[in-house]
Amino acid sequence: MARVRSNNPIVSDTLNLSRRHLLQLSGLSLPLLRQQGQAADFAPAIPQARSMIMVFCTGAISHIDTLDMKPDAAREVRGEFNPVSTSVAGIQVSEHLPKLATLAHHYSLLRTLSHKDNNHLMSTHHVLTGHLQPGGFFDKVASRDDWPCYSAGCEFLQPRADGIPSGVNLPTFLMSSPLTWPGQHAGFLGPKFDPWQIVGKPEHPEFRVDSLTLSGGLDHGRLNSRRSLLNTLDQSSSLRDDLTAARMRGDQELAFSMLNSGKLSRAFRVHEEPASTRDQYGMHQFGQSLLLARRLVEAGVPIVQANMGPVQNWDNHGAIFNTLKDRLLPPLDQGVSALLTDLDQRGLLEETLVVLIGEFGRTPKINDKGGRDHWGPCFSALFAGAGVLPGRVIGETDEIAAYPVTKAWSPDDLGATIYTALGIDPHSVVRDRLNRPVHLNQGQVMNVLYEDVDTAAG
Repeated sequence: MARVRSNNPIVSDTLNLSRRHLLQLSGLSLPLLRQQGQAADFAPAIPQARSMIMVFCTGAISHIDTLDMKPDAAREVRGEFNPVSTSVAGIQVSEHLPKLATLAHHYSLLRTLSHKDNNHLMSTHHVLTGHLQPGGFFDKVASRDDWPCYSAGCEFLQPRADGIPSGVNLPTFLMSSPLTWPGQHAGFLGPKFDPWQIVGKPEHPEFRVDSLTLSGGLDHGRLNSRRSLLNTLDQSSSLRDDLTAARMRGDQELAFSMLNSGKLSRAFRVHEEPASTRDQYGMHQFGQSLLLARRLVEAGVPIVQANMGPVQNWDNHGAIFNTLKDRLLPPLDQGVSALLTDLDQRGLLEETLVVLIGEFGRTPKINDKGGRDHWGPCFSALFAGAGVLPGRVIGETDEIAAYPVTKAWSPDDLGATIYTALGIDPHSVVRDRLNRPVHLNQGQVMNVLYEDVDTAAG
């Protein structure tokens, strides 16, 4: 049974917080912190997306064995896999991504992402928020000092009132006791802006999200009668101007909107998809999670993050080649290729930004356990849809895929690009937990994704 999970376990220092900080954690002080929003004259210089699906390979997918292969390097670098040609002349990917190879005309590969961290938690925060983790250190767990994830930034600056959340993360929560991965929530903006966290197995017949379903004996007429009664009681209440009551009213209105609008609840009914569509994605967690992601953006959810596997699933320090070819790459290849094809056939790809990425790359040299270790200086990502010019390789790395030799792009730049594509000014000013004005993002928009430039120049 799927459930919407609260992210409360992320707060590890609650007992040490001041009263003001505790109010922020509860969301009660947010009206004091909230800005007027982004600048009125913000004019995005890149094509606009209605939504984004981030396919996140938690643990870090090996770029050198998938999207940036080096077949002429020494064996201890190139590994066991061979590259194959794609639907675009001159572009090659791993032989274990055959379906994606046939769809290269739908996406572009960016091979020169780079940052300075080799730690899972800090790097995950960086990629999922577009900002370095405040006070980051090795294995620093999530806290409310963290930067907000993309959906939280969008919800804060472009709040919705239609019962549709700004973000949904699925199908796992990245947590491995005692560590909780940062970057999965709204950070210092407060839990009011957290994305929905769905924990479940969409591939199972019993998968449901019951919190969006009216309980037995309650229909929409009775629901609206109760809403009217609450409004009447609220108007006569002596607490109607109280901050806590105001927040409760907001939560109640959101709940009523969700229950009255069937769009969101229907989106989670993956079992209603035709068997042929489900089979196209694959009857496994990777495939059905991406099918659910498509259904959610179709219902109007702006940002969906689909975690490909449990935490650190792609952290292959040993036996990497058997693990990739037997367990990880086949379902990823099937699921992502089905997603791109399905979005395209439904006319949704032109308005949906798709990003396939991990938190860093893997070391060029194979270690003595037959695996690859953490490598932040160079990694690759796949971009498709929403105006991204397809069929290109952007950026060039050295002969062993260790470092970019053309312009390197950071997770900050990724964040600037995502926000801008979604109509959010990445330089909007928000306030952190100390009430200091800070820019939401300080990266540079990756215009290269949208410009017809020399692919090697990056």
